[in-house]
Amino acid sequence: MMYVSVPQANVRDRVSAVYNKVTTVYAGEGVEVLEKQKRFIHVKTSSGKDGWLEVRYLVGQDVFDGFEKLKKDNEKTQVEAHGTTRAELNVHLTPDRDGEHLFQLKEGEKVEVLKKTTAEKNIGGAPPKQTRTIFSKGPVKKSDTPPPPPKPETPAKGAKAGKAAEPEAPAMEDWWLIRDSSGHVGWVLMRMIDIDVPLDIAQYAEGQRIVGYVILNKIQDDDKQVPQYLVMMSAPKDGLPYDFDSVRVFSWDVKRHRYETAYRERNIFGVFPVTSGVENFGKEGNEPVFTIQVKDETGALVPRKYRMIQPVIRRVLLPGQSEKGEAKLVKPEPIKKEASAAGKKKKK
Repeated sequence: MMYVSVPQANVRDRVSAVYNKVTTVYAGEGVEVLEKQKRFIHVKTSSGKDGWLEVRYLVGQDVFDGFEKLKKDNEKTQVEAHGTTRAELNVHLTPDRDGEHLFQLKEGEKVEVLKKTTAEKNIGGAPPKQTRTIFSKGPVKKSDTPPPPPKPETPAKGAKAGKAAEPEAPAMEDWWLIRDSSGHVGWVLMRMIDIDVPLDIAQYAEGQRIVGYVILNKIQDDDKQVPQYLVMMSAPKDGLPYDFDSVRVFSWDVKRHRYETAYRERNIFGVFPVTSGVENFGKEGNEPVFTIQVKDETGALVPRKYRMIQPVIRRVLLPGQSEKGEAKLVKPEPIKKEASAAGKKKKK
């Protein structure tokens, strides 16, 4: 079996520039292989019709099985956010631009965000530039002779030899593992997904990238219910070793009818998943809770649980945890600001 990897493709009755359309097949549809040629494959569709398809429109059984495994492995994965696609984009089996793909998302399609990862940016290697040899006409003049190469500089006495230039780090880019409305699971470029947070929340991002959110609960304000959010953010840069470096809880003020910051924690090494729910606290009743994972100085991922006592956030110590004597949390390295392309103008 092979599977269609484009939104749709025509099955033709012959391998020729002029042909008749037998039927149309769609992304993810399986076809039986009857005969193979260099650029075309003779196939039989699930409806029993046979004809020819271009090889580039099809992927093998291994790719289909890979997507099925990805789907099964993430059936119970925590949803970290909901998002909307910025344009049509392929859903990849691996976080790689050249990775196999089977499904395609439309512009404006809604998806669930499950996981985040970082991979080396691969946009296809450019072919090396070809140099053209220029032959001189007539005898070579003395002035045409190329100068000898410069002698390497020798360090002065007592001076330490300079370190060899470090290789330039490869460019990195972030990817989301998403689930679409049809249940397909795969990898897409993070920058192609807009996280669906209300403008009332997004305006407080303060230059950071919102990478996830959960609705803790909803409270009544006049005739409407307003959600209260836990939002995860990170510096607006790809290739960071953590998923988020700050969390912020937005509670709704029913008197002023606006969002306010109920809790904020910065400079943390946060890793997905972030979980939330409702827990009973006896006489105090049911209250929203959430748990984040952060790295401490020992390199261990430590769960930190919090409860919301409207509108205050308090930490809940888990079994075996104590505020005294616990390892300090790792603080991410500060992000260096990239120099402006134009550069600073020199003063006259």
